[in-house]
Amino acid sequence: MANSSSQRRALVVQHNFSPFGNQLIQSGFVNDEQMQQALVESRKSGRPLTDVLQMITGQQLPPDLLRQYKKQQLFELKILYGVESLDPELSQISTFQVGQLIDSLIPVDICRRYRLVPLSKSEEEPASVLIAMVDPDDLAAQDDLNRILRPQGLLLQRMVITNEDYQRIISQYLDEQVERQKRLEQESKVDVKGEIEGLGYLDLEEPDEDVEANLDVALEDAEAAPVIALVNKILVKALQEGVSDIHIEPQEEFLRIRFRKDGVLRQAFDQLPKKIIPAVTARFKIIATLDIAERRLPQDGRIRRIFDGRKVDFRVSTLPSRYGEKVVLRILDNSATQLGLDKLITEPDTLHIVQDMVARPFGLILVTGPTGSGKTTTLYSALAERNSPGVNISTAEDPIEYSLPGLTQVQVIREKGMDFASILRAFLRQDPDVILVGETRDKETAKTAIEAALTGHLVLTTLHTNDAASAIARLEEMGVEPFMVSSSLIGVLAQRLMRRVCSDCRIPYHPTPEDLARFGLSVSREAEVTFYQANTLHPDEIADADANGTLCSSCRGVGYKGRCGVYEVMRVTETLQTLITEGAPTERIKEVAVDEGMETLLSYSLNLVRQGLTTLDEVERVTFTDTGLEAELKAKRKTSLTCRTCAAELKPEWLDCPYCTTPRFQE
Repeated sequence: MANSSSQRRALVVQHNFSPFGNQLIQSGFVNDEQMQQALVESRKSGRPLTDVLQMITGQQLPPDLLRQYKKQQLFELKILYGVESLDPELSQISTFQVGQLIDSLIPVDICRRYRLVPLSKSEEEPASVLIAMVDPDDLAAQDDLNRILRPQGLLLQRMVITNEDYQRIISQYLDEQVERQKRLEQESKVDVKGEIEGLGYLDLEEPDEDVEANLDVALEDAEAAPVIALVNKILVKALQEGVSDIHIEPQEEFLRIRFRKDGVLRQAFDQLPKKIIPAVTARFKIIATLDIAERRLPQDGRIRRIFDGRKVDFRVSTLPSRYGEKVVLRILDNSATQLGLDKLITEPDTLHIVQDMVARPFGLILVTGPTGSGKTTTLYSALAERNSPGVNISTAEDPIEYSLPGLTQVQVIREKGMDFASILRAFLRQDPDVILVGETRDKETAKTAIEAALTGHLVLTTLHTNDAASAIARLEEMGVEPFMVSSSLIGVLAQRLMRRVCSDCRIPYHPTPEDLARFGLSVSREAEVTFYQANTLHPDEIADADANGTLCSSCRGVGYKGRCGVYEVMRVTETLQTLITEGAPTERIKEVAVDEGMETLLSYSLNLVRQGLTTLDEVERVTFTDTGLEAELKAKRKTSLTCRTCAAELKPEWLDCPYCTTPRFQE
């Protein structure tokens, strides 16, 4: 027995365990090898030693041992940093006071950035603030804290706190914020049927009847009540009009508010007085749970409101500018969007190709296009096609824009190391069938997605490219080998969104031969087609038409109502696989894809014009970037300048004879 005790002590000394470790071994809770393993794993992962021990042993640590561990931690921290340590179990901490200090003095983003919490404020000379810090020696944290405290005549007093206790306190504060936000959401329901008028002449000195009552958070300003009403009316009008973005833009002499609808920005209200800029900006930041004291750095937040019985999210971004902070809100109203590929793609052949691609059991599908081109809607429509009890679908998004029952949706949180690549790797251990990756922007994400596609999973993701063929070069730029792309890629779907011409007030007309020639069209071929122009009115004309009752009730003088998708689908065939593997240039890949039947963005959009859904002006604005067709047209224009029927002299831009309508080229 004595020899056994001597051997155990020898092992303890050899491994140089702490008193707590020695006590765990002596109590029989772990052996020396398990203790050594726990220490290594704790240092490697950053997880608390107690959590690792419980994971290794499968047992809960007894309360007396947990308490002993806490005492040892605090003692070591006190010796290490030379300041007093805080034990929340022994010290009385006022969560109310902590919350007040965070709200009024030390912003929550500072607390989270440096892992600290303000505990109390002393008015005794010299006045000071006591702050518990996980790392009291963090010089950057001390500098930022002193920048906040010194102008107010306050000194910084530091204490050290364990990371676990800090997380517990800050989580409690954040939970209270969430509860407070829920109460505000209930109080912020607005009458969506109410008329919105007089915003441009809002009297800031008098109370407004629509003020939200019993708010926990309000501006310390006599203008707070009318500003709250103004912000609510801005949000309501945006939702009533179905806009996608709200721009709050401080100018030198006024505040400008613009809405983006159907991809085009327009002014939503008359110019508002300059003096309300700080109050309006602060109000948006408050309801988005942002730091109103931080005016020098961009911030991102989120607002949730109830509109017409449904929940609507606003993604909020602030940006310091010359005359104040610009605020942009993206409206995420997925309940207003009908998902389904057949609701998006009007061309039957294109729809069939995309549906066939989505039905494949494994492989990679890319959806490309600029920001705001509807890529996420297309991806979710594809997921809706596969969503069934027998299919496991997981998505990684930033942010989550749609809620589709039956999916496992994961939000990207880069501050915690949860980026697209790490989430995707975790998905592969979750037995997925279909995976959606919100955006592929780096080599690691691209390679992981392709490896997933090669190992029996259907992967859908997005890229930022101008057309379908350019996606291949984009992947190669990221460092993905061509043979991996050719082996995994099912197809690429490039897309745009184009405004629909208002069917109630559109104007039929006949384009000139020159106008048709610019788009590769000929008078003879389009003779039976009716073209339309949008009846777009100037703002002054809109007011006059509204006054005399001649304003179009559908589009309200805009000339367009709603949007339709424009698609270019490049399905990877054996020929294209060979070209991709060989590293063929983008132009060659596109040329072969067109030869094999791919309809370009420009060609698809011109079909929409022929169907009377949109206009040539929209085609020029959105999709007139088809360099391949432009090169073809230029090549044709260099040939015969004489009509083969009437021998009339032709201009280079004419594709057929304006005198006898004979096509200049064989169709």
